[in-house]
Amino acid sequence: MTFTPTRAIVTGSDSGIGKATAVALAEAGMDVGITWNSDEAGAQDTAEQVRRLGRTAVVERLDLTDVPACGDVVDSLISQLGGVDVFVNNAGTGDNAPFLELTLDQWRHTVTVDLEAAFVCLQRAASHMVDRGQEGRLIAITSVHEHQPRVGSAAYDAAKHGLGGLMKTLALELGSDGITANSVAPGEIATPMTDQDDVDPHGVKRPGVPLGRPGHAREIAAVVAFLASPAASYVTGASWAVDGGMLQMGPQAGSHLTSDDWRTP
Repeated sequence: MTFTPTRAIVTGSDSGIGKATAVALAEAGMDVGITWNSDEAGAQDTAEQVRRLGRTAVVERLDLTDVPACGDVVDSLISQLGGVDVFVNNAGTGDNAPFLELTLDQWRHTVTVDLEAAFVCLQRAASHMVDRGQEGRLIAITSVHEHQPRVGSAAYDAAKHGLGGLMKTLALELGSDGITANSVAPGEIATPMTDQDDVDPHGVKRPGVPLGRPGHAREIAAVVAFLASPAASYVTGASWAVDGGMLQMGPQAGSHLTSDDWRTP
């Protein structure tokens, strides 16, 4: 286990899972590149938490709707950090519209942000790793909907399925360069994206989840930190569901539903 990561980039690290992940990687001894789109104050707060841990933090704005330019932001962060050992593609968006009502613009926005921009950012980070002849870790935050669809989320489901497939292909192609590629697929996590900012998930009841509650962003970050560590040196091409057992509920949910309410997004 010679791989010792000291430099990481976490996109969308101004809040939620991204913020928790940036802090977890700093706790593991890494300097961290932080990005934000609309919440600069949140990104600066993340940077301050990283610095309090004795690590360097650099901050850049990343607009994933500007696909060609987002790779340049990754380059800038890598230059400021002096390299990159771990790249976490966390930033993303979602949609909530029935398929027959989903507009082409909505579809393109979600697929652009969640898949096309991810491709550009991951490719740019991987290119730096390969050019420097170093081992590396590529980690994508997908969703349980990488594996199972959700009513009213056609574009999101398609993008997350695609991102999961991309990571598996990267595992095949980059393994000989010592670069691993894995996904982390969260279930419902108490974050601003689920309108549960600063909520203790242990006090929220979710009967349909085996653990009975949503997850905390730190519970996702802990899995990312493991995948970024030397201990995960033989893990690649995997998708880690961190969902309180949600994905195991298919037949049980199907047999215990008592109304058609689930058909409405």
